[in-house]
Amino acid sequence: MSQTVTGSTMLRRQLGRKLEALRKAAGLTMEKAAEELDRTRATLYRIESGAENVRFRAADVKEMLKLYSASDEDIELVLAMAAATRENKNWWHDYIGSGLPRWFQLYVGLEGAASRIRQYQAELVPGLFQTRAYTEQLLKLPNGAIDAGNDDEQQRAIQLRVERQALLTRFSAPQLSVIINEAVLRRPIGSATIMAEQLHQILKAAELPNVTVRVLTFSAGLHAGMTAGAFSMLEFPCDSKGREVEPPVAYLEAATGAIYLDKPHETAVYDAIWADMTGRALNESRSKSLIQQVAEEFSRA
Repeated sequence: MSQTVTGSTMLRRQLGRKLEALRKAAGLTMEKAAEELDRTRATLYRIESGAENVRFRAADVKEMLKLYSASDEDIELVLAMAAATRENKNWWHDYIGSGLPRWFQLYVGLEGAASRIRQYQAELVPGLFQTRAYTEQLLKLPNGAIDAGNDDEQQRAIQLRVERQALLTRFSAPQLSVIINEAVLRRPIGSATIMAEQLHQILKAAELPNVTVRVLTFSAGLHAGMTAGAFSMLEFPCDSKGREVEPPVAYLEAATGAIYLDKPHETAVYDAIWADMTGRALNESRSKSLIQQVAEEFSRA
């Protein structure tokens, strides 16, 4: 996965935010701009969000720039950015329509561009750690994205997950910090053999220098993750002057969609939730010991 390819998602988001800034500078609400452009508010929202299904056609972008009375400098910049989005596609585009719902496309792109990922899982092993056998068990359940009766679609979804895991060992891999609920370790998914293999896979990943895994045990009692559920937080590289070029994102996933939060007051809430859980979770060493212990229990079962 090259930095150029993973950067196409970032480019879309930056282009969307630039168009949003120009709209606001022109004194137009999203509703008013959508009306003037003869588009729905939802369409304009997708454009300003940098959604993967937006094509950023030159004629459409020029129409927006004209409405916003953009300067010559901004016109040149925005048209160049729009052209670049049309020239590149992300590595996972081949999986669209087969194991990769549209609402998840943005996350995969952001994941590939992130420099730091923090993730809390209350019920399942994180996708970046899952074995094939564990994933196969999950795909047997109704999930809103994969047809449980379509073997080909399931295999493509599994292969997508395997390819995503290359993120952890690539050049310039992100720092991944994971907190998992003790229930993730103890709830049997498939056979005892599958669980033992899966827990050993987590331990293997935890040996990577860029990966930390901590367990939030039952004995930790009340914790902030109870009110939040599973979530991921992604941070992105700064420019050569150390300035933030892409705001952090909190990602929340459901069966049929996802929410991306990037307003400072929104991500601050998840920073606070994460801080609460890190103060209650086992340290890395004790977490590894517990995972090993539970893996041995499954091996003996």
